[in-house]
Amino acid sequence: MIYTNFPYPLSTTHNQQRQRTTTMKALILVGGFGTRLRPLTLSLPKPLVPFANKPMVMHQVEALKEAGVDHVVLAVNYRAEIMEDEMRQHAERLGIQITISQEKEPLGTAGPLKLAESILRDGEPFFVLNSDVICNFPFTDLIAFHKNHGCEGTILVTKVEEPSKYGVVVSDQETGRIQRFVEKPQVFVGNRINAGLYIFNPEILDRIELRPTSIEQEIFPAMAAANNLYAMDLPGFWMDVGQPPDYLKGLVLYLSSVHATAPETLAAADNSDYEIVGPCLIHPSAKIGRGCKIGPHVVIGPNTTIGAGCRLQRCAIFEGVQVKAHAWLHSAIIGWRSTVGAWARLEGVTVLGEDVNVKDELYLNGARVLPHKSIKASVAEPAIIM
Repeated sequence: MIYTNFPYPLSTTHNQQRQRTTTMKALILVGGFGTRLRPLTLSLPKPLVPFANKPMVMHQVEALKEAGVDHVVLAVNYRAEIMEDEMRQHAERLGIQITISQEKEPLGTAGPLKLAESILRDGEPFFVLNSDVICNFPFTDLIAFHKNHGCEGTILVTKVEEPSKYGVVVSDQETGRIQRFVEKPQVFVGNRINAGLYIFNPEILDRIELRPTSIEQEIFPAMAAANNLYAMDLPGFWMDVGQPPDYLKGLVLYLSSVHATAPETLAAADNSDYEIVGPCLIHPSAKIGRGCKIGPHVVIGPNTTIGAGCRLQRCAIFEGVQVKAHAWLHSAIIGWRSTVGAWARLEGVTVLGEDVNVKDELYLNGARVLPHKSIKASVAEPAIIM
């Protein structure tokens, strides 16, 4: 069933609405519990967890908007009411329509397309995205490539160094037509993998039943066998940020990409009170103490306080966090309204959930701390603190 449908902004005229019905649509596979990104997803659904100071899913929604999409469907099966409240504000801000499609049971990666068939089947190609993906989103180029070959579907593929860990997409290097998929090949057959970003003609909906279905394992092989599926190389960086180590890798890649293309949007390096090294993103409301050294690859969220003499590298600091004087953070994610004590040291992909209090002078290495906990002793080896 369709859970809710956000209307166009009140300022949109009737003629504008009629024009919008002929533009493109997109479906984002939001999914369920977000277990890989816990403890952060114990407080918010995964698509709303901040990445570079905006909800993760909004990087995709804003890129879709720029490519001409004005109706986005979010396919969810968990905590839809929270998604509804947040997405209404963004729909109004962007002037687009956002629909939340809630599954009664998990439908895999293909079933949600069938559930939203009444929205997607209007004659125009539509996008389908995995919500965990961060990249430069070349949607305009993808539209052109897809319409040029004229077949049923196109998937973006990205090159990897160790293809034996993935399912490899084997395609004709001249045309892009996909020949087959090879799961975790032990003999080299290619180095391109599915990037989780697609565009389809509505005919794909005829291939899908309203039941739990895998688009990768059931639908794509049939399309490839019918010579109806193509691959396009994804330029630039790519990362699935659905678990903490990859979240931080994605943050490094994202900040490096922004530094190369739009450095003016990042924090300025010349500050008399503290030092910024490499690409960093600091919210204007954040307060940073004298003598701090920030970066490279640090994101500091709104209403945060970083005490004097702190050293931050390769980390994300969420809203309302307090990091006390002379703390040292490397490869860490600090959840909303948490406190890191003075002279504390956090490293090894340590993740603090919401409202965690780490006492002074403690050492945390690879700790995953559930929300609302107070840490009074060091954690020298990776552990989950419940």
